Amino acid sequence: MTTWTILDRSHTALRDATAALTAADLGRATPCTEWNVTQVLQHAAGDQLAYVSAITGKGGPTENPFTPSGTLAGTPAELVEPTLTASAAAFATVDPAGTTPTPLPHGVLPAATAAGAAALDAAVHAWDIAVAAGQPSPLDDDLAAELMPVAQAIVEPLRQYGAYAVALEAGEKDGAAAELLRYLGRDPHWTPAS
Repeated sequence: MTTWTILDRSHTALRDATAALTAADLGRATPCTEWNVTQVLQHAAGDQLAYVSAITGKGGPTENPFTPSGTLAGTPAELVEPTLTASAAAFATVDPAGTTPTPLPHGVLPAATAAGAAALDAAVHAWDIAVAAGQPSPLDDDLAAELMPVAQAIVEPLRQYGAYAVALEAGEKDGAAAELLRYLGRDPHWTPAS
């Protein structure tokens, strides 16, 4: 656990979605149309390590998170768990009242925004993995409501890099989770058959 409950909750979402995967799930299509479940796992793990490296100067990803190989050396948990532990440890060293470097094009951000950005990444990819595998969504309205201000602070400049798709039109009955997913260019009703 860290001083960043938003990060802890998002890490738990990613950890739980990963733990529930079976071998049959790893090749499934995801809402990230170019990647399967394994590649999203690799991307999510690499992103957490990119934050570690930005904060500590060491421990970065061994492969480019934006070109994941799709091949795991071990289990999904063996890939993801060490990256979440390292990310939590790195953010535990950050002064909540200060700023911290990030791997984002934004560079140095207020500490709360940086922790929120790492949390956003973990939570949204937890959702990608869970829905691809037919699991219940790990992204609840409370967590999504906490993540939305972070998304609004960082996402627009990232769209030009392809990190997020164009925002989808809001639905009339959207809760906070659906609203966040649409803002990030994801259909909250996505299924593998979509």
